[in-house]
Amino acid sequence: MSVSGISGTTSYQAAQTTAEKSSTLDYDSFLKLLVAEMSHQDPLNPTDSTQYISQFASFSSVEQAIQTNKKLDSLMTVSALTQANSLIGRTATSADGSVTGTVEAVRVVDGGVQAVLGGGKTLMLESGTTVK
Repeated sequence: MSVSGISGTTSYQAAQTTAEKSSTLDYDSFLKLLVAEMSHQDPLNPTDSTQYISQFASFSSVEQAIQTNKKLDSLMTVSALTQANSLIGRTATSADGSVTGTVEAVRVVDGGVQAVLGGGKTLMLESGTTVK
């Protein structure tokens, strides 16, 4: 049996990395930037206040999307771990056949979901992993 469902954690981690990179500008930084922009505008050609409101609304939408992504990341982690938990007691073999053993535990690591096999060996649950 191939474990294709677990390989979805790779997409999850790519999304998580993207969300972390996108969240580098927080509200404080945005407000400092907005104040600097307002204090250094051309007095003969001032910026319309509706533009500031529009920028703030856009920033709020982006931050809400980032928060949603963080919550989805947590949900996907729990889902992947729950799915991998059903593999305990079964025999797992890596895609290249170099690692095989009975799954004793599963854990979430930076690279995805990892199975702990008998004898202390570990195996990343990814596309091509076979479970019997």
